[in-house]
Amino acid sequence: MNHPKKSFLAGAAASAAGLLYSSVAMADDAAEAAAPTLNSGDTAWLLVSSAFVLMMTIPGLALFYGGMVRKKNVLSIMMQSFAITAVVTVLWMVVGYSLAFTEGTPVIGGLSKAMLTGILPTTLSGTIPEILFAMFQMTFAIITPALITGAFADRMKFSAMLWFTVLWVLIVYIPICHSVWATGGFLFDAGVLDFAGGTVVHINAGIAGLVACIVIGKRQGYGVDNMAPHNLTLSVIGAALLWVGWFGFNAGSALTAGGLAATAMMTTQVATAAAAVAWMLVEWGVRGKPSVLGIISGAVGGLVAITPAAGFVTPTGALLIGLISGVVCFWGATWLKHALGYDDSLDAFGVHGVGGIVGALLTGVFAAESINGKAGLLEGNAAQFGLQVYGVGVTIVWCAIATFIILKVLDMVIGLRVSPEEEREGLDLTQHGESVH
Repeated sequence: MNHPKKSFLAGAAASAAGLLYSSVAMADDAAEAAAPTLNSGDTAWLLVSSAFVLMMTIPGLALFYGGMVRKKNVLSIMMQSFAITAVVTVLWMVVGYSLAFTEGTPVIGGLSKAMLTGILPTTLSGTIPEILFAMFQMTFAIITPALITGAFADRMKFSAMLWFTVLWVLIVYIPICHSVWATGGFLFDAGVLDFAGGTVVHINAGIAGLVACIVIGKRQGYGVDNMAPHNLTLSVIGAALLWVGWFGFNAGSALTAGGLAATAMMTTQVATAAAAVAWMLVEWGVRGKPSVLGIISGAVGGLVAITPAAGFVTPTGALLIGLISGVVCFWGATWLKHALGYDDSLDAFGVHGVGGIVGALLTGVFAAESINGKAGLLEGNAAQFGLQVYGVGVTIVWCAIATFIILKVLDMVIGLRVSPEEEREGLDLTQHGESVH
């Protein structure tokens, strides 16, 4: 017969051992959970997404812009997209990634990962290789200055465009990117929402485009000569590539191959379609006919507007964002441009600037807690809308001032614009010695 006291002590010892074992096991589990592990599904999705976003610039944007300029400038505008892809790739690898995404100040990172130093195949960023995260972000840095070229198409020196790209990426793009997306960035820490680049890419590019076309001045013969697109077939192909590539842009920004990426894909599709329909109907009512240029511009406006919101809103929110952005971007690309008298050649500001502002602000209205844990104005969180206004304002002010200074310095040093004779002859021949027959 067991002694009661001995049984009690044995039971207590067994319980204590069990608790100790459980505690050790829980600690091991916690350590294992805290250590990031590679997820092959997430990695595969980001590999595809990176290729998709690169496709948005070449060939997507190159074709989209190439079809909208006059025939004598088609090679020039396509060359700009291609050259920017090459130049920004080198710049991003050498210093850009490090300055954007390493620890530093609330405005810019440091140089600890310049030349991608220390980033090995086994180095992880969450559940994907860090080298892949750097590649994904590189494609965003590439397309942003390429978008700007649409504002000053037909009249900027190629050399000035290259210098502008390098300086603008370093002085404007990287600080905004770090501020919005990097841990420790002041807009990130403040709680400004930008899922895939409403402020970082589109407001940045749109405002820079507006400043650039004003500083450089109007094209020769603007308002008199026929400056209609020379080949809308190219532009339709380019817009279609942008639409498809944008799934990498937005759904890829989930950085995982799960429900959030799927939601971002659906919201992107819905908003884009809604904006295309809205622009088409408004133009049909105002001008009597729905144009091809109009529907593809509306689609791009919807893509722009949903970018900051894609991973924060429901499909219903995306539908409303698309409808609103289609109407507002039509207004920006038609009435506003003519009312204020600036020559935004391919509506870089009218679509990307206006669409980016609309999308960033409406993110603060339609954000749904059920999607990504962030509530917006309609769910009672008015403060989020205020934060979005703050983020938009900071981006506009910094981009406008810095872009103006860069352009003025370049104009004094090397000159921004080709001569009137070169402009009349066309940039294809005068800048590159080639032409399309």
